Amino acid sequence: MKIRIGVGAAGAASSPDALAELVRGLDDLGFDSLWLSEVLTGPVIDPVVGLAWAAASNPRLKVGTTMLLPGRNVVRLAKQLASLDVLCRGRLLVTLVPGLTYAPERDVIGVEPKRRGAVIDEALPLLRRLWAGETVSHDGTAGTFRDVKLSPLPVQQPLEVWLGGTAPAALERCGRLSDGWLPSQCTPGEAAAGRVVIEDVAARAGRSISSEHFGMSIGYARAPIDPAMARTMAARRPRSVELTPVGLPALRETIERFIAVGFSKFVVRPIVPPPSWRAELEALAAAVGDLQT
Repeated sequence: MKIRIGVGAAGAASSPDALAELVRGLDDLGFDSLWLSEVLTGPVIDPVVGLAWAAASNPRLKVGTTMLLPGRNVVRLAKQLASLDVLCRGRLLVTLVPGLTYAPERDVIGVEPKRRGAVIDEALPLLRRLWAGETVSHDGTAGTFRDVKLSPLPVQQPLEVWLGGTAPAALERCGRLSDGWLPSQCTPGEAAAGRVVIEDVAARAGRSISSEHFGMSIGYARAPIDPAMARTMAARRPRSVELTPVGLPALRETIERFIAVGFSKFVVRPIVPPPSWRAELEALAAAVGDLQT
């Protein structure tokens, strides 16, 4: 089992200097990948733009995104991600997400949370067909178009798509449609149980997901979480404070517990933007870098 650790950029990477420092440090210190999440109302750069910039800055680093699917034009999204995969020569990692459910993010996505799963069910197969070079026509919630043939096509054939989520419907969808699972905000025991569900659903659908394609996105804190931030985190995700490791030894222990139940791909994210990405990455490398195999 190949253990790989990528780093998710917090808001501080929204400036060119900070992002350049992060990209250089990831490569120098042996991390697997850079991850940019999409939060439309947050202090973060657009992931497609940011990852294109990062990939051009470093010809070796893999680039990954947790990117919104609901609310998007499917053909445009297919074109964007295919183009990015071409420009980075097949180094793109994709996890598609339904998006956050609290205001104002909930509203600007443009799709009610209870309808987002159905949008993913309809849109993800269309993305796969477009990326495979088929001529596609469709009339539905995900869009209306006729005889669309995408060009350029992704370098990766197929361009894999992972999903997240831990709700029963999300697990079922992952088993039916995804190439991998990258959730957050769950315990190792819950992750192990979720994997069983996903693999069972996949088997019943006549498909399989590689044992190497189960990962975890982990937000961590370097120092105790102050009460104001704790209240904000709890209001948005009730278990977020208790599931956030505090200190790098606690982060290492958390990763080791997930490895013990068969998870091998990790995105670690400081919940507070560090004052120096280089210093943060050096501390991370010393704490968890040797876990990579």
